[in-house]
Amino acid sequence: MILILYTNQLVPGIIAIFGIGGMTWYTAYELLQYYRRYPQVVNIVDMARVLGGPKLELVVGIMMLLQVIFFAASSVVTISIALNSISAHATCTIVFIFVACFGCYQLSMPRSMKFLSYTGIPNAISVFAATMVAIVAIDVKGPAIAPPDWTKDIAVVGHPDFRDGFNACLRIAYAYAGNVVFPGYMAEMKDPSKDFGFCLATLEIGSMILFSLTAATLYGLAGQYTSSPILGAAPVISAKVAYGLILPAVFATGLTYGHTGPKYVYVGLMRKMGAIHQITDNSIKSWGTWIGCVSVFWVVVFILANAIPVFDSILSITSATTIAWFSYGFSALFWFHLNWNKLQGWKKICLATVNALLILVSLFMNGVGLWAAITELLDIFQSEESTVSGVFSCGNNALF
Repeated sequence: MILILYTNQLVPGIIAIFGIGGMTWYTAYELLQYYRRYPQVVNIVDMARVLGGPKLELVVGIMMLLQVIFFAASSVVTISIALNSISAHATCTIVFIFVACFGCYQLSMPRSMKFLSYTGIPNAISVFAATMVAIVAIDVKGPAIAPPDWTKDIAVVGHPDFRDGFNACLRIAYAYAGNVVFPGYMAEMKDPSKDFGFCLATLEIGSMILFSLTAATLYGLAGQYTSSPILGAAPVISAKVAYGLILPAVFATGLTYGHTGPKYVYVGLMRKMGAIHQITDNSIKSWGTWIGCVSVFWVVVFILANAIPVFDSILSITSATTIAWFSYGFSALFWFHLNWNKLQGWKKICLATVNALLILVSLFMNGVGLWAAITELLDIFQSEESTVSGVFSCGNNALF
């Protein structure tokens, strides 16, 4: 998130944080409108089935699984960066990625998600403590790579090239990528029509304020030596402490996605085998299917994390592929499904224009976004200054 201020500078960065946040808020509200019309749905894949039948359901299901895999891979890459930072690159990065995947794999083995409910408060404390360590350390001692007599270079408006500016915006879209799970929360609520709107407003407003204040504070402290992840900008010892503090939260994030993805496949396979009634049984069939789903999932995550071992690049590529549709495009399609025969009047015409633009934004992110993200990653691989030389690289992906 902070990279948007470093790349686009202060005013455009803050505008982007609030602009993309507001757009995501609107599309999330459209999901609520669709749920009110079709309250039998339990997730966004069900919504896709209502919209386009079994074929669209299959496509969206695969896309959702792909997004979950990307999310898990980004957690694994973050863990590898933390382990490289803490250990001063004590071993090959592939080994650290394997350790991260294997740890999450073991934690994902229980079939029930009940244990995940206990990770919320510890995760929040973990992230808060790590962020405060970084803020205090940078404020007291300055950024790790800054010379002793450095002067902050902070501009109100920046002039990045198109690719860098667009990649920074893609990373903001990643930070707001919660829409894909919102239908599931609606299905769990007693009265989502009444309560979800308030919860959504609280979440989005709080996120926009928190993201902008945290990014502005850290950018104001680190200036031109801002890094992503920001923990890497802190002095070495403080950065190691911060990475150690944030590890539980990152493992829990990987665990959450590492349970959600296999669970979706597991339920589908058990339904295909006519064994949906055995889904919670302690039988060889149910446990064998579950272990197989979890194992394949984390093998794929291991391959993807090694293919894209750079933190910023994996965020951008995720946003350019699946987040584009789950955060913007699908919500617009749902709106058109609800309002196709009600496009009279200037308000409906304006909303139809907005939603048509959202679909175009999704397509633009798919095409231009992937170009921007992939070419940036290839430039990193080819850079003489980079320690990560390509896929499945042993190079150090930490920032110091």
